[in-house]
Amino acid sequence: MDPTPSVIDSAFWITSGAILFLLILSGFFSGSETALTAASRGKLRAQADKGNRGAQRALNITDDNERLIGSVLLGNNLVNILAASLATALFTRIFGESGVALATLVMTLLVLIFAEVLPKTYAITNAEEAASLVSRPISIVVTLFAPMVSAVRLFVRGVLRLFGVRIDPDSRILAVREEIAGALQLGHSEGVVEKEDRDRILGALDLNDRAVEEIMLHRSNIEMIDAAAEPEAILEQCLQSPHTRLPVFRDEPENIIGVVHAKDLFRAMYAQVGGAGGDADQLRNFDISKVSNDPYFVPETTTLDDQMREFLRMRSHFALVVDEYGSLRGLITLEDILEEIVGEITDEFDLDEEIQIQKAEDGQYLVEGAMTIRDLNRATDWHLPDEEANTVAGLVIHEAQMIPIVGQVFAFHDFRFEVTAREGNRVTELKIRPLRLAS
Repeated sequence: MDPTPSVIDSAFWITSGAILFLLILSGFFSGSETALTAASRGKLRAQADKGNRGAQRALNITDDNERLIGSVLLGNNLVNILAASLATALFTRIFGESGVALATLVMTLLVLIFAEVLPKTYAITNAEEAASLVSRPISIVVTLFAPMVSAVRLFVRGVLRLFGVRIDPDSRILAVREEIAGALQLGHSEGVVEKEDRDRILGALDLNDRAVEEIMLHRSNIEMIDAAAEPEAILEQCLQSPHTRLPVFRDEPENIIGVVHAKDLFRAMYAQVGGAGGDADQLRNFDISKVSNDPYFVPETTTLDDQMREFLRMRSHFALVVDEYGSLRGLITLEDILEEIVGEITDEFDLDEEIQIQKAEDGQYLVEGAMTIRDLNRATDWHLPDEEANTVAGLVIHEAQMIPIVGQVFAFHDFRFEVTAREGNRVTELKIRPLRLAS
């Protein structure tokens, strides 16, 4: 049925104008929702700190995402339903009963293109700018719809509570740390972020989740000075040692009486003999305990973040690690913590260490048993768990529930582990490869 001239009157144009206005409002609500939820709060904060009031308003609005989404959805649904109702009435008036189907088809296309896809596409590509622009009108909408949104919120939470679902209004979907870590992993997989940059930032983020016992030098590898040794032997040991700070013990290694700095030791010995032309026999009465600093002990459960802050506060770089019974477990330095962020730090005095991991031609890896799981994961981009053990050998012993012998093969966590060397009860070398490469 063709429309007659009498149908196209002032009511027709008023209704068409109202529908057009409602479509614009629908696009505004859709684009605002996308912009405010997709905008980076970090970028908005940076803009707000520079004096951008729109960015500050956007931050204030997104503090309560539940209220924001409820208000925007309420406004969006109101204008969409009203626009559809007016279009149905208009098309029914013009085309009769067939106008209902025609109005549904036309409004679906108009809403999809101009009220959904177009504004949301713009909002996604210019999220922070769009969020700043819409922040003022949306804040007004949120204030106007606050009573109704609050009632809806209470009703929804009551329904969810019936199904055992509880909502924490102060919780966020992802913690900031997880967002950063996820963004870094995604950037690395897409080739935007270098592996070294990713490892450094993730290493810094992990400091608060790791304890000093995970990276400390075990007591069996600590170089110490015997306070009862001859002064000449002590001097020779310090000259040959690559370390500038050495613990001093008396009677037994567990009895640490101090920590001596090589520079302090050399100064005291130089003064004891009387300078360059002095008498070396004067060293016989030298007492190393008088130039030693008091030992600094820390619990093995201290987090790396807390320990780094303590080092900086005390202006110290060296601490001895003890367990809950006060027994010596190892030592940790500020350099050890920094290496968890920037990687291995070496200088001209460091001893050449053997490479802890080597890749063979068949795709397998020869790994030292003492290598930490974290270092192995960082070197290979694997994801072996380190909750139950710190070292690769410790992981194998934990999973096998025994001390394996050379030649034994184990498979767990989607990897194949073969013990290739052992000294006493220590597993010193393993051959590892992902199971997907095993034949």
